[in-house]
Amino acid sequence: MKRDLTCIICPRGCSLHVEGEGKALTVSGNACPRGIQYAVDECTDPRRTITSTVRVSNRENCMVSVKTADPIPKAAIFEVMACIRQLQVEAPLKIGDLILDDVYGTQIIATKAVE
Repeated sequence: MKRDLTCIICPRGCSLHVEGEGKALTVSGNACPRGIQYAVDECTDPRRTITSTVRVSNRENCMVSVKTADPIPKAAIFEVMACIRQLQVEAPLKIGDLILDDVYGTQIIATKAVE
């Protein structure tokens, strides 16, 4: 396998080149060790943080922004979004309030306060 990536860990944005199979990957182009770990993770177990909105049922035309507390497997994005679309919460909400627990080993939390 050969793959070219742009590292997103820091603002430098190194152009990474990955070669190998499975866990035996060789990474070049990184300016720091974090780039190596990013490239290996992206090629073996890609994960993403999901951001979305949830309807606030006791407020007219109101939504609260939410996100996953930790990244989830990239392959699960659509399943997690289907769960989020079904949610409704009630105000008041604070930043960090738990919206949904145990979604692929993490939580959905509020990223906005709603009075």
